[in-house]
Amino acid sequence: MKHNTYTEHFQKTYNNTPYYRKDMAWDDYEPAYRYAENSYNTRAGRTFDQIENDLERGWDKARATSRLAWNEAKEAVRDGWHMLERAMPGDADRDGR
Repeated sequence: MKHNTYTEHFQKTYNNTPYYRKDMAWDDYEPAYRYAENSYNTRAGRTFDQIENDLERGWDKARATSRLAWNEAKEAVRDGWHMLERAMPGDADRDGR
């Protein structure tokens, strides 16, 4: 999936997701989606659940200026991860997505 398509999708939809908080802005969520994209590109073939603990440990470094703590960013990261999974042909990680 092209980076611009991925980013544009979430920029248009992040504020309609169940995890969206009205007191947060795109600048708070964008690092979570970028983190998902970067992590997926280096860990493709693994499920989000398999690497969730690694992602949690890396969030403080990846978050940049985001005000989201991991427990707030996690669902955005998961959302980004799953979008990238669905864009891949087949079911490489065999999780049914």
